[in-house]
Amino acid sequence: MGDKFQTSYKADMALFQTLWVKVWLGIFAASLIVCPYFLSQYQLGILNEISIAVIGALGLNLLIGYTGQISLGHGAFVAIGAYTTALTSAYWGLPFVVTLPLSGVMAALLGMIVGVPALRLKGLYLALGTLAFGFIVEYVLFHWDLIQGDMGMAVKRISIGGYEIRTERDHFYCLTAFAVLATLCSKNIIRSKIGRSFIAIRDRDIAAEAMGIPLAKYKVMAFGVSSFYAGIAGGLLAHYQKWIVPGSFDLSLSVTYIAMIVLGGLGTILGSVLGAVLITSIPHGIVYTTDLVKDTYPVLGSLIVDLKVGIFGLIVVLALLFEPQGLAGIYRRVKLYWKTWPFRY
Repeated sequence: MGDKFQTSYKADMALFQTLWVKVWLGIFAASLIVCPYFLSQYQLGILNEISIAVIGALGLNLLIGYTGQISLGHGAFVAIGAYTTALTSAYWGLPFVVTLPLSGVMAALLGMIVGVPALRLKGLYLALGTLAFGFIVEYVLFHWDLIQGDMGMAVKRISIGGYEIRTERDHFYCLTAFAVLATLCSKNIIRSKIGRSFIAIRDRDIAAEAMGIPLAKYKVMAFGVSSFYAGIAGGLLAHYQKWIVPGSFDLSLSVTYIAMIVLGGLGTILGSVLGAVLITSIPHGIVYTTDLVKDTYPVLGSLIVDLKVGIFGLIVVLALLFEPQGLAGIYRRVKLYWKTWPFRY
């Protein structure tokens, strides 16, 4: 599978360090290109939801997993991105290539504003502070007449260079491209000075400050970067759903993103992707199971629907009990096993 021991700094900092990784990424990219022609509209819709979730999960993992700053307000920044896109496209008539970056920038600015008072908070106090911000955003969304409150807002379709994206297949290629770009950007951030500073602050902030890392600068930057990702995810979500309501961005959305990075693996880019795939797929899996058994066991089918939230929570708890390092931890163990097989060490 390739030797992981590097002989130069350039090789150690390479984005794709082994031929094995490059080959499998090539196979994965090819499968992404051809798979829409073999999947149904419903299956493509699930993959589109996963692509948007990956972007939001990457942003939250940069904040919690890599910097150690707990946030329960990630859903609020997704909402800010979604409504920024809706307002700028509806009232100003701006194109998609302008509204989407604006969504990320607006969320990042508010994220850095939230990050400033959060400098004096840690742990549960920081979580409560971000939770309060989420409640404030939710209140504004429900009571601001400009965005029509709980009636919701219509959002235009994605249009790039005069080409309007309408089908699930077109959305798949567009959203997947953004998810891949977000993943590559996250990987490069972690490999940079900024990412190393994030990790140092997470591991021991006092030692990081003693080494000359300005804590205030990088903590606020972490909130800004994380919120930018959330804003982009919100903008894409708004265009994809074509109708947004405040109830879609409540506390449960923030908890869902936290579940993604915890089950996927905190502090890993791969964990963000795997967690987004798992958490997004679980509700659809429950619905699929219900459809299979509703004719044979109608009582059991209705019971599964009633216990949908409980089943989801049970899956999360069992995963945390038996695999605290998440799906990324399983991947690392499997990879290590094949690299050392047939030897034990």
